[in-house]
Amino acid sequence: MRATVKYRLVFVVLMILSFVLGVNWTPETLASDVDKWSLYLISALYFVLLPLSYWYCIINKGAQKLWKLIVIFSLSSLVARLSFPAEIAHYFEFIAWLRYPIIAVLLVIELYLIVSVVRGLLKVRKLKGDPRVGAVETYREGDEKSLTIALIMASEATNWFYSIPWFSRNHPPAIANINLNSAARWHVWLMLTACIVASCSSYLLLVSWSEWAAIIVSSIIGYTLMSIVANHRLSRYYSLYFMRDNLVINNSLWGFMLVNIGDINLVEEQGSTELHKDESESIMIGRGSSNVTITLTRPVIYHGGMGQLPEPISKIHLCVDEPHKLVTAIKQSKLSIAA
Repeated sequence: MRATVKYRLVFVVLMILSFVLGVNWTPETLASDVDKWSLYLISALYFVLLPLSYWYCIINKGAQKLWKLIVIFSLSSLVARLSFPAEIAHYFEFIAWLRYPIIAVLLVIELYLIVSVVRGLLKVRKLKGDPRVGAVETYREGDEKSLTIALIMASEATNWFYSIPWFSRNHPPAIANINLNSAARWHVWLMLTACIVASCSSYLLLVSWSEWAAIIVSSIIGYTLMSIVANHRLSRYYSLYFMRDNLVINNSLWGFMLVNIGDINLVEEQGSTELHKDESESIMIGRGSSNVTITLTRPVIYHGGMGQLPEPISKIHLCVDEPHKLVTAIKQSKLSIAA
């Protein structure tokens, strides 16, 4: 596990523990000095410790933008509004007033999804490869913000492209398959079941607050069923392939790399060697020990978080089912380009 992933997991665990302990230890009233000091400590936990942890683990170590701090401040304010004593909770009443803007935003998202579905269906009819590849090829040497927006816009077409076999019928064949949990049948059925449960649960939890919000949120969650199917088919059939002069590496839908063949300095087959977990600018993709290592002449961006968490990578460790076949294919491709 890479250092950036470790820090993200550390923050998620810290956040969950902080909110669980905070909600359970928050006094119902401020009748004594002990109650007041308890609330002071919990407030410091929500609005000092958690934001500092987010800045260190996500923004600093993960090389993300500073404005994302607003996410943790908003979440802490929401928990404070729902759990703090009444005489303090009213200071966070602005969170309750956000109900109407939130519903409006959800409606916009719902309309955007409908438009995206239509546009996505029109775009993927004749595509021969992942729409994200074209986005990276276009903006790889340009503005990072433009690439981020392009990947967001391409995500809907990507979901449709991989979720429906007829759309991906002209897809370039896979060279080999990365060993991914998301490629297993049990994984896709587990995710589909969890999605249905989450959709129904969200409706039941929100319907007393707002029926419109309950319908919109549950439908948005239910819509991810398509992404789950796309994620499975991408992981199972198209995790490694050539497209034009690029090697496309898919770590499920979550992350992918577009490596120009000319940027590959060395590719070697290794006998199930272990990755040094703190190795800088390296990534391990696949379940198990790596058996193929690709060394690059210059850092190439790994687009994690479905394109929203970019990281420069200089060495790629892969765990694939046919390492010799992959190494041979890359070497032959390099020779053909050089010729």
